Amino acid sequence: MIPALLPTYARAPLSFVKGEGAWLIEADGRRFLDLGAGIAVNALGHAHPPLVKALTDQANALWHTSNLYQIPQQQALAETLIDLSFADTVFFTNSGTEACELAVKMARKYFFEKGQPERTDILTFSGSFHGRSSAGIAAAGSEKMTKGFGPLLPGFVHLDFADHDALNAAINDRVAAILIEPVQGEGGIRPVPDQCLKGLRDLCDEHGILLIFDEVQCGVARTGKLFAHEWAGVSPDIMMVAKGIGGGFPIGAVLATEEAASGMVLGTHGSTYGGNPLGCAVGRAVLDEVADPAFLDAVNRKAGMFRQKLEGLIAEHPEVFESVRGSGLMLGIKCKAANTDIVSAGYDALVLTVPAADNVIRLLPPLNISEDEIAEAISRLDAAATAVKAA
Repeated sequence: MIPALLPTYARAPLSFVKGEGAWLIEADGRRFLDLGAGIAVNALGHAHPPLVKALTDQANALWHTSNLYQIPQQQALAETLIDLSFADTVFFTNSGTEACELAVKMARKYFFEKGQPERTDILTFSGSFHGRSSAGIAAAGSEKMTKGFGPLLPGFVHLDFADHDALNAAINDRVAAILIEPVQGEGGIRPVPDQCLKGLRDLCDEHGILLIFDEVQCGVARTGKLFAHEWAGVSPDIMMVAKGIGGGFPIGAVLATEEAASGMVLGTHGSTYGGNPLGCAVGRAVLDEVADPAFLDAVNRKAGMFRQKLEGLIAEHPEVFESVRGSGLMLGIKCKAANTDIVSAGYDALVLTVPAADNVIRLLPPLNISEDEIAEAISRLDAAATAVKAA
């Protein structure tokens, strides 16, 4: 008999009932150090007081009206994002997956309105993850994501990650956009080098192609800049964000230049819940903190400390770990032992990590994790590695 919850998740045998900062409390009282942050969602940890206040204040005033009417919180959040980014306009969604859907529509509509309806192809890369919608799985293209869900949405050209020759060969008069994560998350914490992001920007400019950055996981201060592409000194035409921008409340967004968004006119897209007062109130509170230069400096300082300690941990357990990679507090450990074994051992060591492709465990702690908590994380990861080695 099928269970009450559709059995699409391999859930850990843990039931958390309370969260405090970087900590999750199990129903039996055990306290787990959370280095997953809901898969890079809880940017400011659990039950962060300013976010709780923003949500409850808004909940006591107004929950939902739909986009049939003006939403002051939505307008204010859009203006903040525009002030903080390359963008001229913003559309709010409920998730990163929905942001992907709009980004694809926006790119294709742009060329349709320019009198080039044949330009529908979007170039994507192996190891990518753009959500679980029809467009998202077609964009990623991996068998794991797409098997059994055909026919797939056409118009995506899949290229090997870092294959520059294949990228140049794929450029033709049918290409509308290049879609890429500045740092792959599900793909194993693989940053795209700054020079490659610059090269993509130049390539798009040369051929009149739109550049789309998927910053759903790597954006909103996760890498030590408000948006990861800022490290390369380039800007996209369209960008997807979600996860961290809500600090745990479901909200996403598509940011775009005026030119890239020029095809999206009255009636071309919509969302019932997207940009609701609750989500936008929380999003504003998140940005109030994470966009502060002092906060970003602290992320970079703690990221350097964490990475240094991880290098020492790897040196202590060469049979278990291989190397550390990533950017800011979006870190991954390439493992020699099975990454799922390390994640499972972490449950006994009361530390939570997230598996990824390429036999990597992801470390995505709250951005306001303390230095003492980083030291405790290393201690608990050490205990997990010791258990794996002894098994």
